[in-house]
Amino acid sequence: MHHVIIGAGPAGVIAAETLHKRDPGARITLIGDEPEPPYSRMAIPYYLIDRIDERGTYLRKTEGHFERIATTVVHDHVESVSTADKTLKLASGGTMDYDRLLVASGSRAVIPPIEGIDLPGVHACWTLEDARHILKLASPGARVVLVGAGFIGSIILEALASRRVDLSVVEMENRMVSRMMNERCGGLITQWCESKGVKVHTSARVASIEPASGAGGLVVTLEGGETLPADLVIRATGVTPNTEFLAGSGIDTDNGVLVNEHLQTSQPDVYAAGDVARGKDFSTGEYSVLAIQPTAADHGRIAASNMVTSGSSLHQGSVAMNVLDTLGLIAASYGAWQGVKGGDCAELSDPARYRYLNLQFEDDVLVGANSLGLTQHVGVLRGLIQARLHLGKWKQRLVQDPTRIMEAYLSATQGSA
Repeated sequence: MHHVIIGAGPAGVIAAETLHKRDPGARITLIGDEPEPPYSRMAIPYYLIDRIDERGTYLRKTEGHFERIATTVVHDHVESVSTADKTLKLASGGTMDYDRLLVASGSRAVIPPIEGIDLPGVHACWTLEDARHILKLASPGARVVLVGAGFIGSIILEALASRRVDLSVVEMENRMVSRMMNERCGGLITQWCESKGVKVHTSARVASIEPASGAGGLVVTLEGGETLPADLVIRATGVTPNTEFLAGSGIDTDNGVLVNEHLQTSQPDVYAAGDVARGKDFSTGEYSVLAIQPTAADHGRIAASNMVTSGSSLHQGSVAMNVLDTLGLIAASYGAWQGVKGGDCAELSDPARYRYLNLQFEDDVLVGANSLGLTQHVGVLRGLIQARLHLGKWKQRLVQDPTRIMEAYLSATQGSA
């Protein structure tokens, strides 16, 4: 049996390890289209602040790890897939046969339609190669414009601030991390960053990027006419799944690869995992791309198990959970943090201390939450949401005082809610 995995990120690596464990005699090939060993993009910010070297980003650091799990790592790009004869066409000119295929090709940084976005000095922060360029330009005092303040952008912001650059952030929404935090919480994060010396432009768009005259560098012009000088511009304007190579393969895609509850695609011997897969969302029951590393890890393990045993492992759904450290202020979102139709909420707001907690309920079940500056609740909030525990009388107590979440959890788990 030859198992082929397209994509050398966390989903692909964990899938390879699971396949070797479940099918020890199988041949496994892991295809990645970057020249480095399999690495974690989430480790790149630590590389940017010199906390680790490039090797520190590698997903498996032990010499000979992939050989020990009977996995051949191939550095190549898959140009197309033929499910009719079970072959892949490679950019190097060759082809490869497979018996079972896992599509874990991940995503790539979006290039926004901005004049000058392709100029030297404008970079994404998505690959190790991107990070190398940023390290050369983001020296202390350098003028850096960060376009985008979503989850990825805010992680990059932390690293840039640690490098003591002169940092400006441009965000089209009215607050930072708008896809993980409500308006009040996102607004507090924005205020926090400004108090630390970061210039944040919300409800703003970049109109163009041009070479600066005379002294060099770049000029970023906003739609309102304001200009920002820059030695480096970083675009963090979102990501999109890598599915183009699947055109004509018979594998159904729609802003990601469509899968069932076993992470199987429309082709029976092909599975998908990670940022490219439209997997089940635990909170909504709907299928969508949930591009976070814990989901990629779960997908890789479950998909690989099903590649060996034909559907024995069920994907119950991923809990949307993001934890973000922004210049020392910890923010987190869980599940259906925006609430559900007909639901109730509880809110605690202490803006002077940058403390915030919002709980979202469906009947007496906690379904989502936002928290800021309250790290003690991280595990408990996820546990309550994932277990769908009925809170009984504790629901009303939490509406009155959301900080009693630990008491509510203990009561619910002991069956006395």
